[in-house]
Amino acid sequence: MGVQKKFNTTGICIPSMHYMADTTDMIGWIVEDYIEQGEYFTINRARQYGKTTTLELLYQVLKEKYIVIDISFEAADEYFRSLETLAKGLIMDISERLRSQGVQEDLCEAWESPVSEEFPLRDFGKKITALCRESDREVVLTIDEVDKNADNQIFLSFLGLLREKYLKQKSGRDYTFKSVILAGVYDVKNLKLRLHREEESKYNSPWNIAADFHVDMSLTEAGIRGMLLDYEKDYHTGMDTGYIARQLYDYTSGYPFLVSRLCKILDEQVAGSDEFPDKSSAWTGDGFQAAVRQMLYEPNTLFDDIRKRLDEYPELSEMLYALLFVGKSIAYSPDSLAMDIGIRFGIIKCADEQIVVANRIFEMRLYNFYLAEEMLESRTASAAMKIKNQFIHGKCLDMELVLGKFVEHFTDIYGDNTERFVEENGRRLFLLYLKPIINGTGNYYIEARTRSMGRTDVIVDYLGTQYIVEMKIYHGNEYNLRGEEQLKGYLDDYHMQTGYMLSFNFNKKKQVGVRKVILGDKTLIEAIV
Repeated sequence: MGVQKKFNTTGICIPSMHYMADTTDMIGWIVEDYIEQGEYFTINRARQYGKTTTLELLYQVLKEKYIVIDISFEAADEYFRSLETLAKGLIMDISERLRSQGVQEDLCEAWESPVSEEFPLRDFGKKITALCRESDREVVLTIDEVDKNADNQIFLSFLGLLREKYLKQKSGRDYTFKSVILAGVYDVKNLKLRLHREEESKYNSPWNIAADFHVDMSLTEAGIRGMLLDYEKDYHTGMDTGYIARQLYDYTSGYPFLVSRLCKILDEQVAGSDEFPDKSSAWTGDGFQAAVRQMLYEPNTLFDDIRKRLDEYPELSEMLYALLFVGKSIAYSPDSLAMDIGIRFGIIKCADEQIVVANRIFEMRLYNFYLAEEMLESRTASAAMKIKNQFIHGKCLDMELVLGKFVEHFTDIYGDNTERFVEENGRRLFLLYLKPIINGTGNYYIEARTRSMGRTDVIVDYLGTQYIVEMKIYHGNEYNLRGEEQLKGYLDDYHMQTGYMLSFNFNKKKQVGVRKVILGDKTLIEAIV
């Protein structure tokens, strides 16, 4: 019996060892559209987005036709002490790759000859020329973790050498690599780095020869389903692979690490628990929600990295806070450093020229992060915590009672505050009230299609039952009736009979409280504060 496959979230994914989405088409596009065209380019994506695995898959395809020099700068800090140490280190690394791929001995020996101490980088360039001219196969260079030393002038000199040789080859005056692929988080084509003690900013990069890399590396719903079908062949759980794949995609938007991590939690932690004793019970909708809850409260390197970026860039944190709690529409600007960092690290993305959180998992984690910082001092959260047991009946959440008690507590604590205060803080205060009630047992997320300053829908999942709560600012009876009809349509989408509406009403003659509204076959529970 061969090695039992697993879901992998650390290091390179190997098809024979790990369950993986089929990326054959993506690898084919990269080879055909970039490498065979002789392009130099950077694969710059967020952390744990499959860059290293992509390079490994490319290596396996390319080695049949090319000499592939695949190196990494992960642990190469010592190389960048001087141009000489860089040249010597690269000669040593590349020599290993040449011999492992059966390059003729005379070329290997020439490559390994001592480098000039006076002009090490120039001599290194001559070695590249000799190798690429004399070899019976074209040579492709790939460098992983390239931005580990991207703020080093020696690294820029190395890029300058590659650029010079690339341009000369295009005009027929030199021989060099067929294609060069650099992989990292930052795009070294557009550097924004500090290289000097006086903090002079460096924006220009010798890598301006690089082609724009437009290949989508996120996993597709179909690709995720293919991975699940592979798993199902081994375990025969009886899962609805289409449904689970759709859930995985809806929550992650295809972020490779998040997909694999949820699958790993389902396979190794949810399955075998008291609630889900076997794999068949785990790979269900309820099991998936249990995996989501577990993931949202676990420490991992990706979430740690997001927290680090928020601490480093307060303007990014402020923008996310306004996006999540105030409902602001934030237009994308390519000149915004906060947006650039958020997109670079995969926290946000641009959709229809507006900034949105990159996926539902990140959004839920961010809500938890911001609310956790306020929970201890929140009078709203404290009020809910004291009576949280009243809201749970068996495995059901009494959302009507949640709304009713929120109206009471909100009126007592914040009733005299201004319209602006309520408009900017109403959603946050309700979520602060809701969080201690469902904490550790339920999840909630904001439906992206309806998030705005006028309306936000919260989807609460509590032990497999979903509740839709529309939060909105009251702007007159006609607007309210329109909102009721919108919620009715939304209930149809979710195949539900009961929905909930929380209206923040600034009319002095308003009637505070909770009422039921019957719309056809639907029941709306509306709370007015």
